[in-house]
Amino acid sequence: MRWKCMVAFDGTDFFGWQSQVGGNTVQDYIERRLEVVFKQPVRIHGCSRTDSGVHATELVFHFDSDWTHPVKHLLRAMRVGLPKGILITGVRRVPDSFHARYSSEGKRYVYRLYEGWATPFESRYTYSLENRKLDVEKMRAAAAYLVGRHDFSAFAADRGDDSREDPVKDLRKLDVIRRGKSVRIVFEGSGFLYKMARSIAGSLIDVGTGKLAPDNIKTILESRVRTSLVVTAPAHGLTLEKVFY
Repeated sequence: MRWKCMVAFDGTDFFGWQSQVGGNTVQDYIERRLEVVFKQPVRIHGCSRTDSGVHATELVFHFDSDWTHPVKHLLRAMRVGLPKGILITGVRRVPDSFHARYSSEGKRYVYRLYEGWATPFESRYTYSLENRKLDVEKMRAAAAYLVGRHDFSAFAADRGDDSREDPVKDLRKLDVIRRGKSVRIVFEGSGFLYKMARSIAGSLIDVGTGKLAPDNIKTILESRVRTSLVVTAPAHGLTLEKVFY
């Protein structure tokens, strides 16, 4: 049986999604719980890899294992024993052809900013700009250059593991939304390169604070080369919000 699962997590205290030595990743905690539930090792496959400190309201993963009891009992069993920062939000059986990563048609990320100091109830999920102000209209003008199908090499980072990924992605939406002192950057795309969303966020922040002009974003994109002009925004402001299938 193949199971599609959704998980929400506060990434503050974890070393990202993907399993690694030390075991303090979201994947590691879930796999250890599944081993208890099924009394044997269970490997899970996620829709993507999130960096250390990045959050998710809906990250999708799948695994294969037989379960003869009601699905609600599986959900209950999976939730028990996980750290408070991790919650399995849904489980359902799917065809064997489903794959959390390869069946995905796109993802939505949100980067949260605050002009000033965010409260302690928000600061784990929001990048506080303190004394800096944002020109949202200039950020929107810069964002317009990035929407569409492009080679995003200039906004990617090297994983350091010799992995290669197609740098051409379709960025379907890049909105900058202000509500008072809170500003959200909303990304929707076919896929995202390593640190691409945070790098775009960092560049738009620099446009908003006057360090870069909107036209600079077009030049950076067309260069297809990562340089020091592109600054990666802090991880804690980013949340994976939705995976599309």
